[in-house]
Parts: sequence; structure tokens; C-alpha cells
Amino acid sequence: MIYAPTHTTLNKYTAPAIALHWLIAVLMICAFGLGWVMTDIPTFTPTKIQYYAWHKWIGVTVFMLAVLRVIWRALHRPPMLPSELPAWQRWAANLMHPLLYVAMFAVPLSGYLLNSSAGAPVVYLGLVPLPALIEPNPALQPFFSMSHLYLNYALATLVVLHLLAALKHQFIDRDGVLARMLPCWKKN
Repeated sequence: MIYAPTHTTLNKYTAPAIALHWLIAVLMICAFGLGWVMTDIPTFTPTKIQYYAWHKWIGVTVFMLAVLRVIWRALHRPPMLPSELPAWQRWAANLMHPLLYVAMFAVPLSGYLLNSSAGAPVVYLGLVPLPALIEPNPALQPFFSMSHLYLNYALATLVVLHLLAALKHQFIDRDGVLARMLPCWKKN
């Protein structure tokens, strides 16, 4: 189904798009923080094991929400960028958003593959055992471990750039771009 833009869709994201955006953002920050903390714990303590479980659960949740977000985006046209936006900023936005989507999938997938290669099960929320994507293979663990690490740093970099661009639009340009993704803020 193709949706024709209306005045509302030209100015603001839909409520489900906004909710998915912020929920995924908060979960990614939590997963990154947990990952940072849990890998600094020197031995496998009960706390470290619990952090790993939470980290996995958040990663699976982010992946599932990212799938919903892509489906929603395919069915609902995002608001148009302001017409006065310079061409290079349009180009940057059109590059940044697909990269963020790729990273939202690649980071949890690389973590899942790391667990599969290590033979470590993922039991979502401690209730639902998820299938391994590959057979246990210790030789692949270093590859998936480094992939997961570097993809996380790439995602963090993209998120910081995205945040800086949003803040620039809000406080320097004052063009309402950020307000389109905030549930309660007005353009000015």
C-alpha cells in the first residue's frame, strides 16, 4: 500500500515510529553499557553471568524491534526534510539512516553468531531457547568477537553523529528537524 503524504506526515513521524525510535535507542544504550561493564569483570561471577543474559535479551529485543521498525517504515512514509536543507545535509541524512538500520541488525546478529560459535545458548528472557545460527566452532569465536566489538563501536559512532546532527538542527538551525521525532516538542 502506498501512502500519500499529508500535512501531518510532512511534519512529524508517526507515534509508532517515534516510540520504536526511542525504545530502540534506550535499549541500545543499555546494551552498550552492559557490554562495557560485563567485559571488565575479570572472572565469571554470578553478576557477570546475569549481565551477559540481560545483554543478550536486550540484543534480541533490539533486533526484533528493528524488524518492526523497518516494516513500519516501509508502510509509512517518513516526514519530508525541510526544503531549505542544503544538499550535503540531505545526502548525509540519506546515508546515515540506512547505515543506522544496518548497524541495528548487524550488532545483535554478530553477538548471536558469537554465542552460537561458542556453543553458548541464548534463552530469551530466561524462558524461550533460541536456535543456534551456526554449529559451535571455537575457531570462529575470535572473528565474531572482534566483529561484534567493532560493529558496536561503529554503531556508537553513528549514534553520536546522529545525535550531534539532531542537536545542530534543534539549537543552531532551529529548523524543526529534531521536533519531528520528539513526542511532545514543537518546532520552535
